[in-house]
Amino acid sequence: MTKSRKITLSASRDIPFNKLVLSHSNVRKVKAGVSIEELAEDIARRTLLSSITVRPVLDDEGAETGMFEIPAGGRRYRALELLVKQRRLNKTAPVPCIVRTDGLAEEDSLAENVQRAPLHPLDQFRAFQAMREKGRSEEEIAAAFFVSVNVVRQRLKLAAVSPTLLDAYADEEMTLDQLMAFTVNPDHERQAQVWEALKQHYSRQPYEIRRMLTEGAVRASDRRARFVGLDAYVEAGGDVLRDLFQGDEGGWLQDAALLDAMVGGKLNEEAEAIRAEGWKWVEAAADFPYGHTCDLRRIQGEAEPMSDEEDAAHAALKAEYDKLEDDYAEADELPEDVDERLGEIETAMEALRNRPIRFEAEDYAIAGAFVSIDGSGGLRVERGYVRPEDEPVAEPDESTGEASADTYADNGTDDTVSDIQDQEEDEDADGARPLSDRLVCELTVHRTMALRDALANDPQLAMLACLHAMVLQLFYHYGQDSCVEITPRSTQFGSQAPNLGEARYVQSVDLGIETWADNLPKAPEDLWDALTEWDSDSRDALFAHCVAMTVNAVQEPHHRRPRQIAHADVLASMLGLDMAKAGWAPTADSYLGRVTKAQILSAVREARGDREAERIAGLKKPDMAAAAEDLLAGTGWLPQPLRTPALPDGGGEPTAGDEEAAALQAAE
Repeated sequence: MTKSRKITLSASRDIPFNKLVLSHSNVRKVKAGVSIEELAEDIARRTLLSSITVRPVLDDEGAETGMFEIPAGGRRYRALELLVKQRRLNKTAPVPCIVRTDGLAEEDSLAENVQRAPLHPLDQFRAFQAMREKGRSEEEIAAAFFVSVNVVRQRLKLAAVSPTLLDAYADEEMTLDQLMAFTVNPDHERQAQVWEALKQHYSRQPYEIRRMLTEGAVRASDRRARFVGLDAYVEAGGDVLRDLFQGDEGGWLQDAALLDAMVGGKLNEEAEAIRAEGWKWVEAAADFPYGHTCDLRRIQGEAEPMSDEEDAAHAALKAEYDKLEDDYAEADELPEDVDERLGEIETAMEALRNRPIRFEAEDYAIAGAFVSIDGSGGLRVERGYVRPEDEPVAEPDESTGEASADTYADNGTDDTVSDIQDQEEDEDADGARPLSDRLVCELTVHRTMALRDALANDPQLAMLACLHAMVLQLFYHYGQDSCVEITPRSTQFGSQAPNLGEARYVQSVDLGIETWADNLPKAPEDLWDALTEWDSDSRDALFAHCVAMTVNAVQEPHHRRPRQIAHADVLASMLGLDMAKAGWAPTADSYLGRVTKAQILSAVREARGDREAERIAGLKKPDMAAAAEDLLAGTGWLPQPLRTPALPDGGGEPTAGDEEAAALQAAE
């Protein structure tokens, strides 16, 4: 029996650093991994943890020269060299080395790099966790391995996932991205439930995992959460789920019931403060349906003027702002401190310009206020609204005897005979006797027709009269101070579209209404004089706003209007309306959760292609809607009713027949 030959390991010895040189046989040419500086700091902290492979340098005759070259371990050599240059290591310090003489230097270098198995990420997670359990702080661990504290927190978060899921990750049943998604919710039982549920799914995308783990939770970006404040919610005992691996906008508030209770309590406190102002009634809610004030008259209060001190402060801020802008007018980019100061000045100036509104004592007696939360989480107070039942009863004015032409009827010759008889009877009466109603009616008919003729030849004044009539109807509840019988109809929406008030374009319309209302006179009888004093640009802008308020392109099953809808398409085309750019997006609430699965897949297929549609085809309806929402985000996809058709060739407006045909085709 042949005796097996025993393996002899290469000799190891300590060699002075100044006897070592780099070898050209090192196969590592591309820089990768930890930097030389970080490796040097690691050696300084822990000394050299692995020996360097070297070979004797031979002279021309094959004799050793006393120097040794390094075919494998060049990065460790450079790190030691840096420490020597920094005078932190003696140049003759002994370096533990493995001395090789057999084979090729390139073989040594390649084998050391190829045969080295990288550390599995899970082993790193658990190693960080073990150090943390042994008393090392997150900061100490980060400093020891030259990573940020956030990286350490991420690794610890991954190590804290359910052991069942960690085993699945180790067995390559789960990807790292999926494991990161599970860190959103620390509940191991819930994690296991979601993992089991996902085994039945065709798709196991990380966003689906995050969505399932945060069901029932409220995003920190929700206006209710912003209103209460995260600190107050946590102090009250609420838990916040955080995602350390992607932007989570502050995370998710897990206790929705606690949040709603805190919102209600804080709103009631704010409502009490508003009620103390003296209003007849105050209503408080997190949100009111859009259009909740449409049947109420609003009293426009007067803004309190600035005091002399406030005027001076505003002027000083304005001067500082203008000076900074002039000083850096030529700069490509503002210095950070200057940009910050400009923002502070703008905020301070806005606070001074945002004046408290003053109301009369009689206004408080009949009006009330709505207290709610605005879209950014701030307090919204809508003051000065009068309910119809609280409107003061107008007493008849007995000093005038005015009557409209509608009260007069043509009763043939009876009225004329009556007028003649009255005149004959009173011929000898005082000449100051008022004219008969019949005669006044006839005379004013002539005047009305003459006014129409004159106004038809004065387009500028006609525009002003039209604007005056529309503003009276749209902004004043009892505006009857115009002889122009134009009645704009502005349909109010709200019940037809939930959460309508959150849309950016709706907020823009509401801001326009509020801005114009603040700039119009309080009394309708003062409107004409005010409009005549405005410049043409202001009148044109107000006219456009009033006309815009009468647009109605709503399609309702009980009221089909193909010609009107066709004209809405023309308007949209000429305006270049793009609902995606305007701010509408297909979400589970706005669209995807309210159509069939086939329609969801059709939308995804159109926007993202067949592959993405097939990937979510096996999901249940709620999961499919959520997945489609993420896939369609940012694509600009719109359902058919929101799309703007292209104008016909030549850019002209379609004929009525074209409009009707297009509308009927769309209806089919």
